Amino acid sequence: MSLGLIPLVFMMWGVTYPARALPMLAPGIERLPSGAVSYLRLAGPAALAALAAVNCLLTADSPPRLALGVGPLAVGICVVIVWRTRQLFLGVGAAVILVAVARAAGAA
Repeated sequence: MSLGLIPLVFMMWGVTYPARALPMLAPGIERLPSGAVSYLRLAGPAALAALAAVNCLLTADSPPRLALGVGPLAVGICVVIVWRTRQLFLGVGAAVILVAVARAAGAA
């Protein structure tokens, strides 16, 4: 296991955390226009979804092509669960469990 990406994780956390924390920490945030508040609240989940979709749905080949297997299925299940329940943690948890079970069974 390589630990080379850990500094990148902390750097990305430092760059993205202020935008995600602003709706919770800024006094008077509710006085902003509703579109701005919605944008600030959804910026973090949108970035996470974009990263997950690209990393799970495309191969590393040149040119990239659509991936097949348990990854795209897990992303789809996560999207449907989050869409229906509005619970990001539940959707991501279901996707992680699906991938773990598939890997344990040798299907992924």
